[in-house]
Formats: sequence, C-alpha cells, structure tokens
Amino acid sequence: MVSTHPAGVQNSGHQYLPQIVSNNQDVSPNQELLPLSAVVNSKDHLEIGGCDVKTLVEQFGSPLYILDEQTLRTTCSQYRESLRRYYQGESQVLYASKAWSCLAVCAIAASEGLGIDVVSGGELYTALNAGVSPDKIYFHGNNKSRAELHFAVESGCTIVVDNWYELHTLVEIVQALDNKSVQPRMMLRLTPGIECHTHEYIHTGHLDSKFGFDPNVLDELFAFVSKQSAVKCVGLHAHIGSQIFERQPHRDLAAVMVNWFTKAAGYGLSLTELNVGGGLGIKYTESDDPPTITEWVKAICEEVEQACRAENLPLPKLLCEPGRSLIATACVTAYTIGSSKVVPDIRTYLAVDGGMSDNPRPITYQSVYRAVVGNRMSQPLTETVTIAGKHCESGDVLIKHAHLPKTEPGDILVVMGTGAYNYSMASNYNRLPRPAGVIVADGEANLILQRETFQDLVRQDRLPERLKQG
Repeated sequence: MVSTHPAGVQNSGHQYLPQIVSNNQDVSPNQELLPLSAVVNSKDHLEIGGCDVKTLVEQFGSPLYILDEQTLRTTCSQYRESLRRYYQGESQVLYASKAWSCLAVCAIAASEGLGIDVVSGGELYTALNAGVSPDKIYFHGNNKSRAELHFAVESGCTIVVDNWYELHTLVEIVQALDNKSVQPRMMLRLTPGIECHTHEYIHTGHLDSKFGFDPNVLDELFAFVSKQSAVKCVGLHAHIGSQIFERQPHRDLAAVMVNWFTKAAGYGLSLTELNVGGGLGIKYTESDDPPTITEWVKAICEEVEQACRAENLPLPKLLCEPGRSLIATACVTAYTIGSSKVVPDIRTYLAVDGGMSDNPRPITYQSVYRAVVGNRMSQPLTETVTIAGKHCESGDVLIKHAHLPKTEPGDILVVMGTGAYNYSMASNYNRLPRPAGVIVADGEANLILQRETFQDLVRQDRLPERLKQG
C-alpha cells in the first residue's frame, strides 16, 4: 500500500507539492503543512482524500472547510499508541474539542478510543450527542455557570474544578440533590508556574493566569477537599500553553505535578489521575519545527515514571489533551479568488470570498499561514501578494506575504492548517453566513457542517411590532 504526504519543502520556485512516500507510518501529521492524503492529480489540481479541491468548491461552494479523515485518524492513533508504548500505567488521550467542536469530529475521536475535553455546556452537549461516553468526557473552564455545573453532574462527566467559587458551588449543587448517592468525579486544576515560549494570549501556565488554583493555596485546598463527601476528587490537572515546540517545559510540568500528588496524599487524598494538558505545536510554515507526537508523548511518560519512582508513588492514570496538534493539519480552507488591487511600489492585494469571519486568528493573534492555488499546483511562483478577506475591516488580512503563481478570478486558494480555532472561532461579522465543512476519504466527500443561509442570520432576530414598517 502506498500512502501520500507533503514533501515539506518548496522546490524550484513551485508551490508546496506533495510527494509519494512508501508506507511511512512514522510521519507525524503535526510536522506537515498539508494533510497526509494530499496529492496533485493529472489536472494539476490539489486532491485531498481522493477528492479534487476545485470540484469540491464547485459542489459545496466556498469558503469551504475540507477535513481529511486519514490525517485525523492517524493523529488520534499516534497519540493513543505512543502512550501505550511509553507509559507503563493506564492512560487516556482526550481531544481538546475547543479546537473544533462538531458532531463528526467528536464521533471520529471517540471511535479512535479518545475521550473529549469540553469547556462549556455547548461543547458538553455536542460530545454527548456525538455518542461520547460521559465517563470519557472532562469538563474544563474557569467560570462554569451553575446551570453548566448542574448539566455536568447530571451527565456523569468528570468536572475539572478551576477555582474556589466553582468548588463551593459544585459542593452546594450536589448536597442539594434528592439523590444522595450521586458523587461526581472531580479533578483540580492548578497553575504550575512554568514558562514556555509561545504567544502571550495562549500562554496559560504562568502564575499570572486566569486559570487554576495558585500553588500557594495547596494546603488549604487539599485540606478542604479531603473533608468533602459530596464529590470524589480523582486527580490533578495543569496546562502550560499552546503551540509549544519545547519539550523541557512539559518534562518540568510532570515533575511538579507528581510532587503535588505527594502533598495531596498527606491530606488523605488518594489521587489516581494526572492530566498534563496539551500544547504540542504544529507546522504552520516551512520554518516551524515542532517535535513529533511520539517524541512529545515519550518525554512526558519518561518524566512522570521517573518522578513517581523518586516519590515512591504508584503510577497514576496519565491523561493528555491534544487539540491543535490533533486537528489543525487535517483541515484546509478553500476560497475562491476575486478582485485584486495593485498599490504601486507597496503591495498587491488579492481578495478571497472569506476572511476574518472564518479564520480570525491572523487578526487576533497575528498568526501566519501558508497557501497554494489549488488549481495551479505546478505553476511557478511569480507573485508575492497580500491575501485580503472581503470584510469591511482594514485588518482583514489572512496572509501578508503569500508567494503564488499568477492567478485569475475564480482560481481556488487553499490555506493550510486551518483545523484548529477556525470554525470554532468563526463569526457572522458583516452578516456573512458561516462556511460549510466536508470530510473527505477514499474519493468521497460528506457534509459535516451545513452552510449557513441569509435566513439563518436572522433566525434569532426579533422585530418589535412598533418597529415594523407598513
């Protein structure tokens, strides 16, 4: 069997072209720009999952999220199997669904043996409706409402408690239940105080963070929890950030958390689960060089086992929560190119039919992406352009310096690595309907997100009688 994946470089002034690789199971999707199934077909078109991207746009319209099932399943498998290979204790991979929460993605993750990390009642509802077992759902968040906590208790998922207010509220909710046999599973999120090089806005592990209990309250926290019979504290959680390429911070995190386990034991808490979060980065540009999934998992497993031996502790159930590194590379977004504008001696703008409403990361985080022209894959790169969105906003720019072949209106621009925080952060800014999404595999495309219509945009609007005209 022959598998395909991108080459990893641009050659001879041409676009980022996929290559054939002989059944290489060691390819780590987070180190690739294009999905694993990407090839260039005889029409010189980009093909993903056996489907011509230009044909997909003709069938489903644009902008269009195109999710490659092979890449997503491969990533799930690599995380799952790496934990089994390198950790001697029990383990569980959780998909951090805030990266892209929809029924199809949650269902695929669950079918691969993964659990789901949710951060809102809506994400919990989505996971449950995708068929995910509640005992594999972990509910995070720094300000869960009372209604969300009620929902979590009723569903039977594990609740990751973030702060004192939430802890007290959860205990009150459970104590007020008529069914006194209900004892929800709970984990405590702690702030580890570990620095890592990433964007300030997605750097969640330092002491100045809105997330988690501070380490200086551990004695008070463990003492309080040890006296609560309404809830069952099963473990600890921490997370140090996102889009991280370094392995040492994660090694440090594992050691710190095992030390916390020892402290908790001093208060009579028998903790059995350790959740080290996620944060592994992906390759957004040719210069990005993240560790492989296997390297990341191996480093954490080794450190947890070593720290447990040093503390004379039994190995806890080890959990991790990949989000971006699990889903980002599996998806591309296809746009149709429209107008252009040449500003002499400054730049050329090339406009597409989407932008900040389907991918807000460039304007929000100054994130950098790469793109190809999906129907001109082998043509030489002769133009440097700024890819602009269609929104009435000067900052609506997807890519500032895109190297592309000469294009015409109607060509298909394909932006890579858009599976994480694109659809999940999409909006209706300027009243643009949100795009459709398809999943592709074996030459077949199935709709997983229906394209919104103008009618959808006014569905929740209400017009008081006194404002109606005529």
